[in-house]
Amino acid sequence: MQKKKNTTLRLAVSAVIAAVYAVLTIVLAPISYGPVQFRVSEALTVLPFLMPSTVWGVAIGCFLANLYTASALDIVFGSLATVLAGLFTAWFGRKGNCVKNRLLGCLMPVLFNAVIVGAVLTWGYGFQEFADPLKSYGFNALTVGLGELGVLYLIGYTLLRQLPRIKAFREFTEKVNQR
Repeated sequence: MQKKKNTTLRLAVSAVIAAVYAVLTIVLAPISYGPVQFRVSEALTVLPFLMPSTVWGVAIGCFLANLYTASALDIVFGSLATVLAGLFTAWFGRKGNCVKNRLLGCLMPVLFNAVIVGAVLTWGYGFQEFADPLKSYGFNALTVGLGELGVLYLIGYTLLRQLPRIKAFREFTEKVNQR
């Protein structure tokens, strides 16, 4: 019975995270989409560090937010970047909540989004700022990466440092992570 309760709790938490991610992204659409993105909702991608099961909530939230663009490329590859980032972020979280692992966990969404979303912008949407497509890709990866870097290290890292200090949050994550 306890396992069923935990599964239900994990699903509910993931559903709430998915909804919050999608709503934040869509409400802040002017800064959430395009070649220069500052997706505030990406701060939620640090949650798998503390609660590995939330990878799927963040990924579904990204999927739902990308439906707003009506682009199969965004929907598929943006969501893929988020899943991969979440899995690696969770992996660093399992290694322990220390400064090095928090910094590396925050870096995963930056890297995966820069590489994957940068490619989608360059070759999928044709954002070719330079004659050389590889230079355009580098530029697009850089702009996406910088937006992610800002969100993840200003907001996400702060969440990773502060949330575990809140007793109610610690107790909640223990329940969510219980096997």
